[in-house]
Amino acid sequence: MTGALIVIDVQNSFLQLPDWGYTSRPDIVPQVNRLATAARAAGDTVVWVLGSRPGSGSVFDPARGFVRLMDGVEPLPGEPVLTKTAHNAFTTTNLQQYLTQRGIRKLTICGIRTEQCCETTTRIASDLGFEVDFAIDATATTPIPHRTAPDDLSFAELVRHPRTLGVDEIIARTEYALSGRFATIRTVDQLTGN
Repeated sequence: MTGALIVIDVQNSFLQLPDWGYTSRPDIVPQVNRLATAARAAGDTVVWVLGSRPGSGSVFDPARGFVRLMDGVEPLPGEPVLTKTAHNAFTTTNLQQYLTQRGIRKLTICGIRTEQCCETTTRIASDLGFEVDFAIDATATTPIPHRTAPDDLSFAELVRHPRTLGVDEIIARTEYALSGRFATIRTVDQLTGN
């Protein structure tokens, strides 16, 4: 079955955020590269997706110059680079059309953030009829403060707050939520045969 690797938001925007120092996968670039190399060797398509919020003034605003792939990842000629303005990679792009026109029904999803754009894309992909492998150790996330956390704390203080959800808890929750419902959870080793 023809497949595609969907690489979501592995972009410089995240490197500018104070929470990136607490990421679950500082080695996300090598993990993504392993998947891309294996996908290309298998004849699968690699699709790169960037998250953008034009006019926001944030690090996701293209005008700030950070909405570009992280150093060390490089699309090959012909590999599409799509820009989305929603959490998932389908709603505001032509991704579904691109995949359908090529007869692609099997996806591997990786990128940033595990529980946000990657998980949301996976759920929608499943609902659209795609078979999805979720590359759990080629996704990255950061701690999530509780909605009631005090506004005056630094991120370092929020990380230590007792109600902050840690990266291991976030990843486990995503595994539970997706496995057997929306995707098969796999590791990079499993997906690459290494």
